[in-house]
Amino acid sequence: MDARSFELPNRRQSDNEEALKPLTLGETIDLVRYEDQRFEPQQGAIIREGLIRLHVNGIELARMMCSPVHLDRLALGFLFNERIIGGLDDVRKVVVCPSGACIEIWLRDATWVPTGKPILTSGCGGGVTFTDITENAQPLRSDLRVTPGQLSKLMMTLLADGEERQRGLHAAALAEGETLLAVAEDVGRHNTIDRLCGQFLLEGTPTQERILLSTGRISSEMLLKAARMGTPVVMSRSSPTSLSAALARAWGITLVGYVRRTSFKIYAGQHRIVQEKEVTIDAKS
Repeated sequence: MDARSFELPNRRQSDNEEALKPLTLGETIDLVRYEDQRFEPQQGAIIREGLIRLHVNGIELARMMCSPVHLDRLALGFLFNERIIGGLDDVRKVVVCPSGACIEIWLRDATWVPTGKPILTSGCGGGVTFTDITENAQPLRSDLRVTPGQLSKLMMTLLADGEERQRGLHAAALAEGETLLAVAEDVGRHNTIDRLCGQFLLEGTPTQERILLSTGRISSEMLLKAARMGTPVVMSRSSPTSLSAALARAWGITLVGYVRRTSFKIYAGQHRIVQEKEVTIDAKS
């Protein structure tokens, strides 16, 4: 991986097709397949995973297990969701190390140093957050309304696209209406949301009033990221945790789990999910 350094802000607007394009996150290894009482040597695909170090102002802030691609998106999204930066205007320079094992973020505030202790989360591989989720947060106010058919269609689109992606990866997406705007993949489900956030920061595109989809379990730190990004609807094909459901109710976020083609479960914010006829009436009023 070549070293990459660029000054910020450096917003890069990408088209929808590029934002949805699958990444090359796997490699080929020799393995042995067992089937019908036979051992057969063959080659197969396996997902890449690596440990990267995140430095801010020359200080190591965190170590992350992740898919080792697009580290700028991952790092910037992580810093935004942790409220260390408020946007690209707070960032002076981003440097991806030649080995791809670390990324350095230099802030315009040269005096910034980490405060507080990291909290190990329930994310895959052991996530990390510096934000106390027990702190009071303002409820998210939004007039966004969605329909059952809209939610199911979006999830089916994400899952259908996943058939062409690497197996063994989590995916997250931001959507508007019935359209997926961008998809991010990683071995860690919490990393996928940071990647989405970082991508939209680099493009100068807002995340507010969008629908957040995930293929993995919605835990408390993932809901915290959703609240920070201003997404009033969060849904997954899997389940939320008890704490994420409680936070969603406290913060006014619609939380939907087990999304299937004709069914899902609503854990918070049912008022945003209306029948198709109701949406049509609202749109004309």
